[in-house]
Amino acid sequence: MTTAIDTNVIVALWDAEDTLHRVARAALDKAFDEGRLVICGAVHAELLAALGRTEAFVDGFCEETGIEVEWELGERMWREAGAAFQSYSARRRKQRGTEPRRIVADFLIGAHAMVSGYKLLTLDAGIYQASFPKLGIATV
Repeated sequence: MTTAIDTNVIVALWDAEDTLHRVARAALDKAFDEGRLVICGAVHAELLAALGRTEAFVDGFCEETGIEVEWELGERMWREAGAAFQSYSARRRKQRGTEPRRIVADFLIGAHAMVSGYKLLTLDAGIYQASFPKLGIATV
C-alpha cells in the first residue's frame, strides 16, 4: 500500500516540541512498514515555504526517509481538486464560514492521493472525508 503524506504530518514530525511529534513519527513508521511513502509537489512546496527551510533540506529529508516526491499532477487530479474545492466553498458559505478556511493546495493533496489510489496520512481527516468520500484516510 502506498501512503501519501499531508504536510501537517511532516511539520509535526519536524517540531520536537509539537504535542503530535511522537504520534506523527509512529504513524509514519507504520505507513513505511506497510509500503511506499509519497508526497505530491504541493506538499513539497508547503514544506519549503517555512522560513529557513531550503530545497536541499526538504530534498535531503525526503531522500533520507525514502519519501518519493510525485511532481506531476495530471488533468484528472486538477479537475478533482477544483470540484472538491468548489464543493467545500459551497459548504462553507452555507455554514456561514464556520469551517476553517482552506486553500487549493489542500484539495490538490487530497486529489493526488485519491486519483492515485493511495491512502492519505493527515491530521485533518475531516476536510478530506467531506471532500473526497472515496479516499482512504489514516489519521495521526
